[in-house]
Amino acid sequence: MNVLYDKYKKEVVPQLLKQLELSNLHEVPRLEKVVLSICTGEAVKNPKIVTNMVDELTALAGQKATITKAKKAISNFKLRQGVPLGAMVTLRGDRAWVFLEKLIHFSLPRVRDFRGLSAKGFDGRGNYNMGVKEQIIFPEIDIEKVDMVRGMNITVCTSSKNDDQGRALLEALGMPFRK
Repeated sequence: MNVLYDKYKKEVVPQLLKQLELSNLHEVPRLEKVVLSICTGEAVKNPKIVTNMVDELTALAGQKATITKAKKAISNFKLRQGVPLGAMVTLRGDRAWVFLEKLIHFSLPRVRDFRGLSAKGFDGRGNYNMGVKEQIIFPEIDIEKVDMVRGMNITVCTSSKNDDQGRALLEALGMPFRK
């Protein structure tokens, strides 16, 4: 299957059972999904940008990305309801594990001046949000075809009950948090 998933099954689950003092195997937090999203205000002026974002996310995730549209009209930003603004993709199962492994082992080490991820990205329920300033850190993105450097938001959703359990799971999987 996947190297990271095998590590989770063989090493992380027994480790978290002891560390979190859980009595049942099914209480151990697990990865539920990974959500990637890109949004930009420049898409109002140039709708072709959205198709480029969809293509980049599709290449990154191995799954077709969907277009996100404006929910409300905001006249100050010359924004109408229903105008395409960005793209997103939700990864579950094998694809989520594969993407998380690529993120931890290949993409994050390619970030310039990387000192670790902030621990402030947790939402109170064990889910972790992080921002990436450049999409070119991913090996799937062809630098020659990039029209402009964009950032993206990555959300890792876990089944943990609180931030401590979520952090313990992600640290055990190898996420490089700041000490």
